[in-house]
Formats: sequence, structure tokens, C-alpha cells
Amino acid sequence: MDDQNDKDNDSSGSGAASAQDLAPRRATAGFMLRHPAHWIALGFGSGLSPKAPGTVGTLWAWMAFLVLDLWLGDVQWAWLIGGGTLVGWWACTVTARNLRTPDPGSIVWDEVLAFWLVLWLVTPAGLLGQAVAFGLFRFFDAAKPGPVRWADGLFKGERGRPVGWAQGFGILFDDFVAAGCTLLVIALWRSLMG
Repeated sequence: MDDQNDKDNDSSGSGAASAQDLAPRRATAGFMLRHPAHWIALGFGSGLSPKAPGTVGTLWAWMAFLVLDLWLGDVQWAWLIGGGTLVGWWACTVTARNLRTPDPGSIVWDEVLAFWLVLWLVTPAGLLGQAVAFGLFRFFDAAKPGPVRWADGLFKGERGRPVGWAQGFGILFDDFVAAGCTLLVIALWRSLMG
């Protein structure tokens, strides 16, 4: 019963209950286990980190990439990222709607997919190159300079209004723009040093 997402019995009347029903929820392990979309959107639990869930989700993506890359080739990566984007659109929309927040920090599937895209496209790269990619991606995703800020605001919903499919897509979109910025910086660096 430690899950604050469970509805409390409200004896103060229906007005308070409906205000409570509109209040944003906090993602917990119990919330994550209630729906497969939550499991995916919360990065298989990495988004439950109380500190820097986006960074933790990106670290999880990096570790998963190192394991999956042993078995996946370019075609499989393309299918995984493409399919993951479609499934993620659904999962992020459902989870944000159930959390009653347009872009909750605990949703990290966007970081996972975008960083997989970065790692896939910069391969071959050693651990140092991957660490640089990690740092650049986290900078663009967290600081949201220029085009990333534009992308982040493009599909934002208003707090207190239902989350729709556009907001679910927006959760993913700004991270893909951050990935594009990361890849652009890496490509420029390689062209100057190469």
C-alpha cells in the first residue's frame, strides 16, 4: 500500500476526489507493474531513479546496447529502433496519460531509443568514443539548446489537460533531435580530426 497511485478513500465529497483524480501521479514500482506500457516507458525500471532518471535511463540504454550489439547487425538495429519508436509512442502516451503529466521525467524510453540511435550510428567507437557520445547526448537532452528546446515545446500539452497522441510523440521527438545534434557534433569532430 506504499504506492501513492492507489486511490485513497475520500470522505470529503466528490469535489475533492475529482481534484485528486486530476493531480499528477508519481511513478513507482507498483505503477510500473500495472501495465506493459508503463514497463516500457519507464525503461524497465531505470526511470524510477529518484535522482536524474534521464541519465540513469541513458546509462541503462548504453549497457543494453553493449549486450545487444553482440547479436544485432545493422538491419536488426534499424528494426529495433524503428519498432521501438512505434511501440514507444504508444507506451509513452499511455504512461504520461496515466501519470497525468505531459512529459514526466520518469519516462525514459525516449532516452533509450535516442541513445541507441546515437551508439548505432557512431559505431565503430570504443568506450571512450561512446562516453563522449553519452556526455554530448546528455548535454543536448538536459540543457535543450536551440533546436532541442524548439522540439521540446512543439508538442507539449498543458498541465491538467489530458495527454494525447501528439504529446506522446513529443516525448520521443525532442530526444531524437538531441540525438541528431549529438551526431552532428561527432560528425564535425571526425571530419576535422580525420
